Amino acid sequence: MTPKVEYIHDIAALEALYGKPGAASLRKVTTHLTPLYRKWIAKSRYCIISTVGPEGTDGSPRGEDGPVVTELDNRTLALPDWRGNNRLDTLRNIVSDGRISLLFMVAGSNTVVRINGQARVTADEQVRAMFNRQGKQPATVIVNKIGEVYTQCARASIRAGIWGRDDSKGLPTVGEMLAETSNGEEGGTEYDAAWMDRAIKTLW
Repeated sequence: MTPKVEYIHDIAALEALYGKPGAASLRKVTTHLTPLYRKWIAKSRYCIISTVGPEGTDGSPRGEDGPVVTELDNRTLALPDWRGNNRLDTLRNIVSDGRISLLFMVAGSNTVVRINGQARVTADEQVRAMFNRQGKQPATVIVNKIGEVYTQCARASIRAGIWGRDDSKGLPTVGEMLAETSNGEEGGTEYDAAWMDRAIKTLW
């Protein structure tokens, strides 16, 4: 039985539980890429994009074999959107509501760099050509205007011990989860067996 829970509805009551933020947590915020923030983000091959739109929120991973974003200027980043499953959850949200947050991670580092700002989607030929890979271009590019940049406290990564461990043993496969949600109409072992070859062919 779910217990009866009292929720917090007042900002002042919430803040009273935690106290004031430390000076460092406020001073670390910038409105543009500084040289060191630039250096850090340039090493990131993986980020999580969070967006919001009329149909709700969305969190989506993005990864590259090099920098996951390209700097256009110190307040603008470009992120290619390579073809995937065509759900377009992130892109739909951006077109409807440009608010966006990105979490940049670097393998081996417990630090996470966050960017909040506004985004737009473009299919401009010159912009897409910047990301030409093996003769292919992304369908669109997400152009992010930076509102604020700052580091995330490393405690979450340290608690999780996320680097240097493998907790994947016994996990269900995508094919198994898809078969479960589709009542066996999609997925299964054949889906899993074919997926890697299919994914490699459509990385770019």
